[in-house]
Amino acid sequence: MWSSLYHAVFYDPMYNGLIFLVSVVPGGDVGIAIILLTIVVRFALFPLSLKATRTQLLMRELEPELRRLREELPKNKEELARRTMALYKEHRVNPFSSFLFLLVQIFFIFTLYLVFWKGGLPNIQDDLLYSFTPSPGAVSTMLFGVLDIAGKSFFLAAIAGITQYFQTKLSIPPPLPLPKDKKPSFKDDMARSFNLQMRYALPVIILVVSYTTSIVVALYFIVSNMVSIGQEAYVRRTLKRPTEAPPTGNAH
Repeated sequence: MWSSLYHAVFYDPMYNGLIFLVSVVPGGDVGIAIILLTIVVRFALFPLSLKATRTQLLMRELEPELRRLREELPKNKEELARRTMALYKEHRVNPFSSFLFLLVQIFFIFTLYLVFWKGGLPNIQDDLLYSFTPSPGAVSTMLFGVLDIAGKSFFLAAIAGITQYFQTKLSIPPPLPLPKDKKPSFKDDMARSFNLQMRYALPVIILVVSYTTSIVVALYFIVSNMVSIGQEAYVRRTLKRPTEAPPTGNAH
């Protein structure tokens, strides 16, 4: 049941989308089709991505107020949780939106990987094609006629890691400095450790994953990261920060 549902809702539409793009790109270049499919999916997910990016930036803006609440209510966890959620609600921040977008991205990578490897490319599974999806006359797994996307490329994997570094650097800036008279708490140390791991360890992980799997995955990360960097720049220009927003609730 779940397998049939997954195929009907996710796998088959993505397979048909990829095959359609293969049929329209010059020479049936599957690599170019994957690049275009990634762009299409990222723009389809743009509202969710935009919300996740906005949340990350706003939570950084709200960090001084959140820190003040933690210092004011060190033992009253229930009241701290209530006032934290009230602050999020006041500024229309959903702290779980970034996590949701991450899950969607992981799901898309997994499906794209299955489409490429189990889809039998360069052979076409005609039984999976919709009636309106044209079967391409030519299919080539050679990206730009040079790189076999079924293989591996350290060069593209390195670009994936580099673009991930800049995307992470933009989306997760360094923690705000603590006041001079305040010693860092365990939570502060954990936050800084997490920040360093995300900024430096994650790009290395992406590089390794991109190289040990295939060029398909490397292409996804490169294109996705570049789109994310563009979206991040757009949000930074248009975001209305908490300090600029009119008050909608009682001040604490």
